[in-house]
This record gives sequence, structure tokens and C-alpha cells, in this order.
Amino acid sequence: MILAGEVLGTFSAPEGTGGLPRPRVETLRLRAEYGIEGDKFAGKNPDRGVLITGKYAYDLAQREGIELAPGSLGENLLLDFDPHRFTIGTVFEIGGARIRVSESCTLCDHLAVFDKRLPRLVRDNRGLYCRVLRDGEIRPGDSVVWIGREW
Repeated sequence: MILAGEVLGTFSAPEGTGGLPRPRVETLRLRAEYGIEGDKFAGKNPDRGVLITGKYAYDLAQREGIELAPGSLGENLLLDFDPHRFTIGTVFEIGGARIRVSESCTLCDHLAVFDKRLPRLVRDNRGLYCRVLRDGEIRPGDSVVWIGREW
């Protein structure tokens, strides 16, 4: 197990809400093979249970003069490192929960609400979808530990 970084922010989209940025929450409660309790996307596609994004994506936008509030990229977890350094199958342990990177987040035109350049600017760095392997609670400040890879 190797320390990969830290959680900077936690966000969720409760049922009945829409749009971006995602609201900040104090705690994310993850359920294996389901996603985030109370999130409107939970239970729909286990491989997309959690979206992790690195601060790096926000830094890219800021360098182009695009100021974004955390949660604007639709992430559930904002991390202090670029998760794109890791590959599909990578497993992280965070706050007792265990997640596995399942796919890269594709280009999202909804991000154009902030700036028409944003979707293309962050297309390769917006985030990674993860499957929840083990229940747990995640809070800002929690360590992100790299466990390895599994399929």
C-alpha cells in the first residue's frame, strides 16, 4: 500500500437536483456495487459509482482564465493529485471504502455552461469513474492509498 494523496472535497448530486456544480457534502457514504447513498446516479451503473477528479483539471482551466468552483466538473471526489497517472483496474482505499478505476470520463458538453472551451480543455483529465468494491465513508482530508490493480 502506497499513499497516493488526499481528498480535497466531497460532492454529491441528491435526487431532484440538476446541473453543475455538484453540491459539497461533509461525508460520502459508499456502498459496494451501488455507488453513493442518496446520489441520483447511484444504482444505475456500478462501474460509474464514483467520479474522481484531480486538482490538476482545475489548474488546467485556471491557466486558461476559467475560474471554477470545486464540484464544477461533476466529481464526487476532488483529489490533490492527478488520478490519470493510474490505469483502469487501479484500486484505491479511502476512508475505509475501496474503489477500482473502471473507465475514463468522456468529453462532456455540459461543461460548456462555464466556458465553451472547457469540455475540450479537460477532456483527457476530467476524471475517472470507479466501481465501489467495499462500503465506507469518505471525508475531506482522508488519505488516498494505492492498493494495486485488480480486475
